[in-house]
Order: sequence, then C-alpha cells, then structure tokens
Amino acid sequence: MLVGTLLLFLFLGVVQVGVVLHIRNTLAADAAEGARHAANLNMSEASGGPYAEQLIASSIPGRADTTCTSAATTGESGVPLVEVRCQVAVPLTVLPGGAKTTLTVVGHAVKETP
Repeated sequence: MLVGTLLLFLFLGVVQVGVVLHIRNTLAADAAEGARHAANLNMSEASGGPYAEQLIASSIPGRADTTCTSAATTGESGVPLVEVRCQVAVPLTVLPGGAKTTLTVVGHAVKETP
C-alpha cells in the first residue's frame, strides 16, 4: 500500500512537470510570435499583447486567464525592440486545495523601422 501511494505521487509529479513545461514552452513561443507581430513596420507596439493572447487561447484550451502586455523597449546596444510579457496561473495537481503557480514569459523582437 505504501509503495503504491508513493508511486502514485511520483507519477503525478512527473505528469505535473510535463504539463508545466508544455505550457511554459507554448507561452514562450506565443509571446515571441506576438512580439514579432507587433514589430512589423505598420503595427503598433500595443497590438502584440492581444495577438499573443489570441494565439495562446487557440493553442492551449482553457487558458482564458492569460494576461499579455506589450511595450516598446530598447536592447543593450540601443536597438529598438518590442517586448511581450505573458502571465498565466497553472494549477498544481500534486498539492491539495487547488494550489497554483504563476508562470511569466517574455518574448522580444526587433522593431522594423523605415
């Protein structure tokens, strides 16, 4: 009985790590795509956040609680960049009580200039 319980929690922990990594990688890819969208020549920097939220909603079902913001920034060498920052709360299945952790990812793209 003790071994079965231990194996169950070990299995749930491995599944939880896999789910969190999948969500983080998908968020990072969608945030980077939102930054690339907002970095286009005729697009405003503010359009990256809603675009990333739209991508996340279509790629991860049930992630309506995602918050994405975008802003213009400059890189270390003075290059104009667009930054998209996304946050989402991910439930932890191993812990009782509906505990959640917040993931934050950032995507950057070089802003096109005429």
